[in-house]
Amino acid sequence: MTNLLSRFSLSIAVLLSLSTGMTLNADDAKWVSLFDGQTMKGWEKVGNEESVWEVKDGVINGSGPASMLVSTTGPYKNFRYRAEIKINDGGNSGMYFRTTRKPGFSDGYEAQIDSTHRDPIRTGSIYGMCHVYKQHVKPDTWFTYELEVRDDVWRGRKVTRIKVTVDGNELYEYLDFALSFKEGYFAYQQHDPGSKVSIRKVEVQPLP
Repeated sequence: MTNLLSRFSLSIAVLLSLSTGMTLNADDAKWVSLFDGQTMKGWEKVGNEESVWEVKDGVINGSGPASMLVSTTGPYKNFRYRAEIKINDGGNSGMYFRTTRKPGFSDGYEAQIDSTHRDPIRTGSIYGMCHVYKQHVKPDTWFTYELEVRDDVWRGRKVTRIKVTVDGNELYEYLDFALSFKEGYFAYQQHDPGSKVSIRKVEVQPLP
């Protein structure tokens, strides 16, 4: 009888949680930090050996010749991803996702980081796919870049949905029907010797 009552109580608890929206969903998933704030553990430079990636005062700083800094954690497919970023005046960088483990500039999706570079494609763009020309972030200013990426079906067609948010302002949701990149790693771009990018609070939230 005690065992029967326990099962009955458990069933009631499950039903109550369903009726009150207390079931676990994507919003309940934990954010996982990919940067410990002190070292380059979990990150690897790919590209020009003279390019510099270093940690100072809790921030990853990129400078020098072109290269990529890749998170060795992964691969990831569906996720929310965010970081706090700063780019210098005239600088250019990119926040890559679903990229390869040893990427070049064209491997994977790139969320552009650019406030005043001669390339007019600004922060908020998915480079080569959806371009933003308005300046949403001033140079040398910290901002939060957030992405939500997931495969879905839209009107009977398979699609990768990419939602782009800058400083809490959702800019758009891009639908990639080409399914350009299936899954992969996160990375940051050091575009050229005149660019200086700073990164902190890098976090991912895996989605079903």
